[in-house]
Amino acid sequence: MRDALLANDCDEMQGYLHTRIGRVMELRARVVTLAIGTDPKLRRMLTYWAATATLYALFVTLLAVESAAGMVPYHGVLGLGLYAALGASTFYALVRANAHLGLRPHTLATLQGLFGITCNMWAYSITGPLRGATLMGLMVVVVFCTFALRPRQTLLLAVCGLAGMGATMWWHQMRDPLHYPPRVEAVTFVIMAGCSLTVTFLTGEMNKLRARLKAKREIVEAALVTIRLLATTDELTSVSNRRHMNELLDAEQGPACVALIDIDFFKQINDRHGHAAGDAVLRAVAHRLRAGLRPGDALARWGGEEFLMLLPATSLVEAHAFVESLRAGMADLAVPGLDARLRVTFSAGLAARQDREPFSATVNRADKALYAAKAAGRDRVIGA
Repeated sequence: MRDALLANDCDEMQGYLHTRIGRVMELRARVVTLAIGTDPKLRRMLTYWAATATLYALFVTLLAVESAAGMVPYHGVLGLGLYAALGASTFYALVRANAHLGLRPHTLATLQGLFGITCNMWAYSITGPLRGATLMGLMVVVVFCTFALRPRQTLLLAVCGLAGMGATMWWHQMRDPLHYPPRVEAVTFVIMAGCSLTVTFLTGEMNKLRARLKAKREIVEAALVTIRLLATTDELTSVSNRRHMNELLDAEQGPACVALIDIDFFKQINDRHGHAAGDAVLRAVAHRLRAGLRPGDALARWGGEEFLMLLPATSLVEAHAFVESLRAGMADLAVPGLDARLRVTFSAGLAARQDREPFSATVNRADKALYAAKAAGRDRVIGA
Protein backbone atom coordinates (compact mmCIF):
# COMPACT_ATOMS: atom_id res chain seq x y z
CA MET A 1 0.00 0.00 0.00
CA ARG A 2 2.81 2.36 0.92
CA ASP A 3 4.65 1.58 -2.32
CA ALA A 4 1.49 2.28 -4.29
CA LEU A 5 1.10 5.67 -2.61
CA LEU A 6 4.72 6.54 -3.33
CA ALA A 7 4.32 5.51 -6.96
CA ASN A 8 1.18 7.64 -7.20
CA ASP A 9 3.00 10.63 -5.68
CA CYS A 10 5.86 10.17 -8.14
CA ASP A 11 3.43 10.06 -11.06
CA GLU A 12 1.73 13.23 -9.85
CA MET A 13 5.08 14.98 -9.39
CA GLN A 14 6.20 13.90 -12.86
CA GLY A 15 2.96 15.14 -14.38
CA TYR A 16 3.33 18.44 -12.53
CA LEU A 17 6.89 18.87 -13.78
CA HIS A 18 5.89 18.07 -17.34
CA THR A 19 3.09 20.62 -17.13
CA ARG A 20 5.40 23.30 -15.73
CA ILE A 21 8.09 22.58 -18.33
CA GLY A 22 5.47 22.72 -21.08
CA ARG A 23 4.24 26.11 -19.84
CA VAL A 24 7.78 27.44 -19.63
CA MET A 25 8.52 26.30 -23.18
CA GLU A 26 5.26 27.82 -24.41
CA LEU A 27 6.09 31.11 -22.67
CA ARG A 28 9.57 31.03 -24.15
CA ALA A 29 8.15 30.49 -27.64
CA ARG A 30 5.76 33.41 -27.18
CA VAL A 31 8.55 35.70 -26.00
CA VAL A 32 10.76 34.74 -28.94
CA THR A 33 7.89 35.30 -31.38
CA LEU A 34 7.14 38.66 -29.80
CA ALA A 35 10.80 39.68 -29.96
CA ILE A 36 11.76 38.56 -33.46
CA GLY A 37 8.46 37.63 -35.11
CA THR A 38 7.93 34.71 -37.48
CA ASP A 39 8.70 36.27 -40.87
CA PRO A 40 12.08 34.97 -42.19
CA LYS A 41 12.90 38.34 -43.78
CA LEU A 42 12.24 40.16 -40.50
CA ARG A 43 14.37 37.68 -38.60
CA ARG A 44 17.23 38.16 -41.07
CA MET A 45 17.06 41.94 -40.63
CA LEU A 46 17.02 41.54 -36.83
CA THR A 47 20.06 39.27 -37.10
CA TYR A 48 21.95 42.10 -38.82
CA TRP A 49 20.71 44.47 -36.13
CA ALA A 50 21.90 42.09 -33.39
CA ALA A 51 25.35 41.93 -35.01
CA THR A 52 25.69 45.73 -35.00
CA ALA A 53 24.31 46.01 -31.45
CA THR A 54 26.83 43.42 -30.29
CA LEU A 55 29.63 45.34 -31.99
CA TYR A 56 28.57 48.57 -30.25
CA ALA A 57 28.44 46.76 -26.90
CA LEU A 58 31.90 45.25 -27.33
CA PHE A 59 33.38 48.58 -28.38
CA VAL A 60 31.86 50.47 -25.46
CA THR A 61 33.00 47.70 -23.08
CA LEU A 62 36.58 48.04 -24.30
CA LEU A 63 36.41 51.79 -23.84
CA ALA A 64 35.07 51.27 -20.32
CA VAL A 65 38.06 49.04 -19.54
CA GLU A 66 40.42 51.70 -20.88
CA SER A 67 38.53 54.32 -18.88
CA ALA A 68 39.17 52.35 -15.71
CA ALA A 69 42.87 52.39 -16.63
CA GLY A 70 42.75 56.17 -17.01
CA MET A 71 43.21 56.19 -20.80
CA VAL A 72 39.72 57.45 -21.71
CA PRO A 73 37.56 59.96 -19.80
CA TYR A 74 34.70 58.28 -17.93
CA HIS A 75 32.06 60.84 -18.85
CA GLY A 76 32.85 60.43 -22.56
CA VAL A 77 32.47 56.65 -22.39
CA LEU A 78 29.24 56.96 -20.42
CA GLY A 79 27.79 59.41 -22.91
CA LEU A 80 28.80 57.26 -25.90
CA GLY A 81 27.40 54.15 -24.22
CA LEU A 82 24.02 55.80 -23.58
CA TYR A 83 23.97 57.19 -27.13
CA ALA A 84 24.77 53.76 -28.62
CA ALA A 85 22.14 52.05 -26.45
CA LEU A 86 19.51 54.62 -27.42
CA GLY A 87 20.36 54.27 -31.12
CA ALA A 88 20.36 50.46 -31.02
CA SER A 89 17.00 50.43 -29.24
CA THR A 90 15.53 52.87 -31.74
CA PHE A 91 16.66 50.83 -34.73
CA TYR A 92 15.33 47.63 -33.15
CA ALA A 93 11.93 49.31 -32.84
CA LEU A 94 12.11 50.53 -36.45
CA VAL A 95 13.05 47.10 -37.81
CA ARG A 96 10.47 45.27 -35.67
CA ALA A 97 7.67 47.65 -36.71
CA ASN A 98 8.78 48.00 -40.31
CA ALA A 99 5.83 45.92 -41.54
CA HIS A 100 3.61 48.84 -40.47
CA LEU A 101 6.07 51.65 -41.21
CA GLY A 102 6.96 50.46 -44.72
CA LEU A 103 10.57 51.67 -44.64
CA ARG A 104 12.70 50.25 -47.42
CA PRO A 105 15.79 48.20 -46.50
CA HIS A 106 18.18 50.76 -48.03
CA THR A 107 16.51 53.52 -45.97
CA LEU A 108 17.04 51.60 -42.74
CA ALA A 109 20.60 50.74 -43.74
CA THR A 110 21.39 54.38 -44.55
CA LEU A 111 20.01 55.59 -41.22
CA GLN A 112 21.99 52.97 -39.32
CA GLY A 113 25.10 53.82 -41.33
CA LEU A 114 24.80 57.52 -40.49
CA PHE A 115 24.27 56.62 -36.85
CA GLY A 116 27.40 54.44 -36.94
CA ILE A 117 29.37 57.34 -38.43
CA THR A 118 28.31 59.65 -35.60
CA CYS A 119 29.35 56.98 -33.07
CA ASN A 120 32.71 56.77 -34.79
CA MET A 121 33.13 60.55 -34.65
CA TRP A 122 32.29 60.53 -30.93
CA ALA A 123 34.71 57.67 -30.22
CA TYR A 124 37.51 59.47 -32.11
CA SER A 125 36.92 62.55 -30.00
CA ILE A 126 37.22 60.83 -26.61
CA THR A 127 39.85 58.10 -27.12
CA GLY A 128 42.91 60.34 -27.18
CA PRO A 129 46.03 58.36 -28.10
CA LEU A 130 43.84 55.34 -28.97
CA ARG A 131 41.85 57.27 -31.55
CA GLY A 132 43.65 55.69 -34.52
CA ALA A 133 41.97 52.37 -33.78
CA THR A 134 38.52 53.94 -34.14
CA LEU A 135 39.15 54.75 -37.80
CA MET A 136 38.50 51.09 -38.66
CA GLY A 137 34.91 51.66 -37.59
CA LEU A 138 34.19 53.70 -40.70
CA MET A 139 35.08 50.78 -42.96
CA VAL A 140 33.03 48.40 -40.81
CA VAL A 141 30.01 50.68 -41.31
CA VAL A 142 30.49 50.59 -45.09
CA VAL A 143 30.84 46.79 -45.16
CA PHE A 144 27.71 46.30 -43.04
CA CYS A 145 25.64 48.54 -45.28
CA THR A 146 26.82 47.16 -48.60
CA PHE A 147 24.31 44.27 -48.41
CA ALA A 148 21.35 46.65 -48.47
CA LEU A 149 22.71 49.56 -50.52
CA ARG A 150 23.55 49.91 -54.17
CA PRO A 151 27.18 50.70 -55.07
CA ARG A 152 26.42 54.40 -55.65
CA GLN A 153 24.57 54.64 -52.33
CA THR A 154 27.45 52.90 -50.56
CA LEU A 155 29.89 55.38 -52.08
CA LEU A 156 27.73 58.30 -50.95
CA LEU A 157 27.62 56.88 -47.42
CA ALA A 158 31.42 56.50 -47.42
CA VAL A 159 31.79 60.12 -48.57
CA CYS A 160 29.48 61.22 -45.73
CA GLY A 161 31.64 59.24 -43.31
CA LEU A 162 34.83 60.83 -44.61
CA ALA A 163 33.24 64.28 -44.39
CA GLY A 164 32.14 63.66 -40.81
CA MET A 165 35.48 62.24 -39.72
CA GLY A 166 37.37 64.95 -41.61
CA ALA A 167 35.35 67.67 -39.87
CA THR A 168 35.99 66.01 -36.50
CA MET A 169 39.72 65.79 -37.11
CA TRP A 170 39.89 69.36 -38.41
CA TRP A 171 38.00 70.69 -35.37
CA HIS A 172 40.31 68.89 -32.93
CA GLN A 173 43.53 70.01 -34.63
CA MET A 174 42.25 73.59 -34.61
CA ARG A 175 41.15 73.41 -30.97
CA ASP A 176 44.03 71.37 -29.54
CA PRO A 177 47.02 71.24 -31.94
CA LEU A 178 49.26 69.91 -29.18
CA HIS A 179 47.38 66.64 -28.81
CA TYR A 180 46.06 66.64 -32.38
CA PRO A 181 49.03 67.75 -34.55
CA PRO A 182 47.70 69.11 -37.87
CA ARG A 183 50.27 67.24 -39.96
CA VAL A 184 49.54 63.94 -38.21
CA GLU A 185 45.80 64.49 -38.56
CA ALA A 186 46.16 65.28 -42.26
CA VAL A 187 48.25 62.18 -42.99
CA THR A 188 45.86 60.07 -40.92
CA PHE A 189 42.89 61.42 -42.84
CA VAL A 190 44.52 60.71 -46.23
CA ILE A 191 45.30 57.12 -45.22
CA MET A 192 41.80 56.68 -43.82
CA ALA A 193 40.23 58.12 -46.98
CA GLY A 194 42.29 55.88 -49.24
CA CYS A 195 41.46 52.74 -47.27
CA SER A 196 37.79 53.67 -46.93
CA LEU A 197 37.32 54.40 -50.62
CA THR A 198 39.17 51.22 -51.57
CA VAL A 199 36.94 49.15 -49.31
CA THR A 200 33.91 50.96 -50.73
CA PHE A 201 34.99 50.17 -54.29
CA LEU A 202 35.67 46.50 -53.50
CA THR A 203 32.40 46.02 -51.64
CA GLY A 204 30.59 47.74 -54.51
CA GLU A 205 32.13 45.30 -56.96
CA MET A 206 31.19 42.41 -54.68
CA ASN A 207 27.66 43.77 -54.51
CA LYS A 208 27.48 43.90 -58.32
CA LEU A 209 28.81 40.35 -58.51
CA ARG A 210 26.27 39.20 -55.95
CA ALA A 211 23.47 40.87 -57.94
CA ARG A 212 24.63 39.18 -61.15
CA LEU A 213 24.81 35.80 -59.40
CA LYS A 214 21.33 36.33 -57.97
CA ALA A 215 19.97 37.22 -61.42
CA LYS A 216 21.60 34.13 -62.94
CA ARG A 217 20.24 31.96 -60.15
CA GLU A 218 16.74 33.31 -60.80
CA ILE A 219 17.15 32.58 -64.52
CA VAL A 220 18.29 29.03 -63.75
CA GLU A 221 15.40 28.51 -61.31
CA ALA A 222 12.93 29.81 -63.90
CA ALA A 223 14.46 27.51 -66.50
CA LEU A 224 14.16 24.55 -64.12
CA VAL A 225 10.49 25.38 -63.54
CA THR A 226 9.96 25.52 -67.30
CA ILE A 227 11.80 22.25 -67.84
CA ARG A 228 9.81 20.62 -65.05
CA LEU A 229 6.61 21.93 -66.59
CA LEU A 230 7.55 20.68 -70.05
CA ALA A 231 8.50 17.30 -68.61
CA THR A 232 5.13 16.82 -66.89
CA THR A 233 2.63 18.82 -68.97
CA ASP A 234 1.16 18.31 -72.41
CA GLU A 235 1.94 21.45 -74.38
CA LEU A 236 -1.29 21.53 -76.37
CA THR A 237 -3.89 20.80 -73.69
CA SER A 238 -2.00 21.91 -70.53
CA VAL A 239 -2.98 18.72 -68.69
CA SER A 240 -0.44 16.14 -67.54
CA ASN A 241 1.42 14.22 -70.21
CA ARG A 242 1.77 10.45 -70.45
CA ARG A 243 5.12 10.38 -68.65
CA HIS A 244 3.76 12.25 -65.65
CA MET A 245 0.65 10.07 -65.52
CA ASN A 246 2.85 6.96 -65.47
CA GLU A 247 4.69 8.46 -62.48
CA LEU A 248 1.37 9.07 -60.74
CA LEU A 249 0.26 5.52 -61.46
CA ASP A 250 3.53 4.13 -60.07
CA ALA A 251 3.11 6.21 -56.92
CA GLU A 252 -0.53 5.19 -56.33
CA GLN A 253 -0.67 2.42 -53.71
CA GLY A 254 -4.34 2.15 -52.82
CA PRO A 255 -7.46 1.05 -54.69
CA ALA A 256 -8.29 3.17 -57.71
CA CYS A 257 -10.10 3.26 -61.03
CA VAL A 258 -8.86 4.46 -64.37
CA ALA A 259 -10.93 5.86 -67.22
CA LEU A 260 -9.65 5.85 -70.78
CA ILE A 261 -11.49 8.55 -72.73
CA ASP A 262 -11.51 8.92 -76.52
CA ILE A 263 -13.11 11.79 -78.48
CA ASP A 264 -15.63 10.42 -80.93
CA PHE A 265 -15.04 10.89 -84.67
CA PHE A 266 -12.00 13.05 -84.04
CA LYS A 267 -10.43 12.11 -87.39
CA GLN A 268 -13.48 13.45 -89.20
CA ILE A 269 -13.16 16.75 -87.31
CA ASN A 270 -9.56 17.04 -88.46
CA ASP A 271 -10.42 16.08 -92.06
CA ARG A 272 -13.41 18.42 -92.40
CA HIS A 273 -12.35 21.41 -90.33
CA GLY A 274 -8.55 21.21 -90.28
CA HIS A 275 -5.96 20.41 -87.65
CA ALA A 276 -6.31 23.81 -86.00
CA ALA A 277 -9.97 22.99 -85.28
CA GLY A 278 -8.92 19.56 -84.01
CA ASP A 279 -6.44 21.19 -81.63
CA ALA A 280 -9.20 23.52 -80.42
CA VAL A 281 -11.44 20.52 -79.71
CA LEU A 282 -8.65 18.81 -77.75
CA ARG A 283 -8.10 21.93 -75.66
CA ALA A 284 -11.80 22.42 -75.01
CA VAL A 285 -12.38 18.79 -73.98
CA ALA A 286 -9.28 18.79 -71.75
CA HIS A 287 -10.42 22.01 -70.06
CA ARG A 288 -13.91 20.65 -69.45
CA LEU A 289 -12.62 17.34 -68.06
CA ARG A 290 -10.07 19.04 -65.82
CA ALA A 291 -12.68 21.45 -64.49
CA GLY A 292 -14.79 18.48 -63.39
CA LEU A 293 -12.07 16.65 -61.49
CA ARG A 294 -12.41 16.02 -57.78
CA PRO A 295 -9.58 16.66 -55.28
CA GLY A 296 -7.01 13.89 -55.72
CA ASP A 297 -8.06 12.96 -59.27
CA ALA A 298 -5.60 13.28 -62.15
CA LEU A 299 -6.01 13.75 -65.90
CA ALA A 300 -3.44 13.24 -68.66
CA ARG A 301 -3.37 13.27 -72.42
CA TRP A 302 -2.59 9.64 -73.14
CA GLY A 303 -2.00 10.01 -76.86
CA GLY A 304 -3.71 11.55 -79.88
CA GLU A 305 -7.33 12.20 -78.91
CA GLU A 306 -7.19 9.90 -75.86
CA PHE A 307 -7.16 11.00 -72.22
CA LEU A 308 -6.49 8.88 -69.13
CA MET A 309 -8.13 9.73 -65.83
CA LEU A 310 -6.92 8.38 -62.48
CA LEU A 311 -9.62 8.18 -59.78
CA PRO A 312 -8.05 7.12 -56.45
CA ALA A 313 -10.14 5.50 -53.71
CA THR A 314 -13.10 5.16 -56.08
CA SER A 315 -15.18 2.06 -56.76
CA LEU A 316 -16.18 1.04 -60.25
CA VAL A 317 -19.79 2.07 -59.60
CA GLU A 318 -18.73 5.49 -58.32
CA ALA A 319 -16.31 5.94 -61.22
CA HIS A 320 -19.03 5.05 -63.73
CA ALA A 321 -21.41 7.63 -62.26
CA PHE A 322 -18.69 10.28 -62.18
CA VAL A 323 -17.45 9.77 -65.76
CA GLU A 324 -21.04 9.51 -66.98
CA SER A 325 -21.71 12.96 -65.48
CA LEU A 326 -18.69 14.31 -67.35
CA ARG A 327 -19.92 12.75 -70.58
CA ALA A 328 -23.35 14.28 -70.15
CA GLY A 329 -21.74 17.66 -69.43
CA MET A 330 -20.23 17.68 -72.91
CA ALA A 331 -23.63 18.41 -74.41
CA ASP A 332 -23.17 22.18 -74.13
CA LEU A 333 -19.46 22.25 -74.98
CA ALA A 334 -18.68 25.17 -77.30
CA VAL A 335 -15.45 25.05 -79.29
CA PRO A 336 -14.08 28.38 -80.53
CA GLY A 337 -13.94 28.50 -84.33
CA LEU A 338 -16.31 25.57 -84.89
CA ASP A 339 -19.97 25.49 -85.85
CA ALA A 340 -22.03 25.67 -82.65
CA ARG A 341 -24.19 22.85 -84.01
CA LEU A 342 -21.21 20.48 -83.99
CA ARG A 343 -21.61 18.28 -80.92
CA VAL A 344 -18.44 16.91 -79.37
CA THR A 345 -18.84 13.60 -77.53
CA PHE A 346 -16.53 10.99 -76.08
CA SER A 347 -16.52 7.30 -75.31
CA ALA A 348 -14.92 5.97 -72.15
CA GLY A 349 -13.76 2.63 -70.82
CA LEU A 350 -13.45 2.06 -67.06
CA ALA A 351 -11.50 -0.46 -65.04
CA ALA A 352 -10.85 -0.87 -61.32
CA ARG A 353 -7.47 -1.98 -60.08
CA GLN A 354 -7.61 -5.53 -58.76
CA ASP A 355 -5.48 -6.81 -55.87
CA ARG A 356 -2.69 -4.28 -56.37
CA GLU A 357 -2.16 -5.41 -59.95
CA PRO A 358 0.16 -3.33 -62.15
CA PHE A 359 -1.68 -0.35 -63.53
CA SER A 360 -0.60 -1.39 -67.01
CA ALA A 361 -3.03 -4.32 -66.68
CA THR A 362 -5.77 -2.02 -65.37
CA VAL A 363 -5.28 0.40 -68.26
CA ASN A 364 -5.32 -2.53 -70.69
CA ARG A 365 -8.75 -3.63 -69.39
CA ALA A 366 -9.97 -0.01 -69.59
CA ASP A 367 -8.78 0.08 -73.20
CA LYS A 368 -10.84 -3.05 -74.00
CA ALA A 369 -13.87 -1.45 -72.34
CA LEU A 370 -13.29 1.65 -74.50
CA TYR A 371 -13.38 -0.45 -77.67
CA ALA A 372 -16.60 -2.02 -76.43
CA ALA A 373 -18.10 1.48 -75.91
CA LYS A 374 -17.14 2.46 -79.46
CA ALA A 375 -18.53 -0.78 -80.85
CA ALA A 376 -21.80 -0.17 -79.00
CA GLY A 377 -22.35 3.13 -80.78
CA ARG A 378 -19.98 5.62 -79.06
CA ASP A 379 -20.95 8.47 -76.70
CA ARG A 380 -21.20 6.13 -73.75
CA VAL A 381 -19.27 4.81 -70.72
CA ILE A 382 -18.63 1.10 -70.21
CA GLY A 383 -16.83 -0.54 -67.31
CA ALA A 384 -14.66 -3.62 -67.54
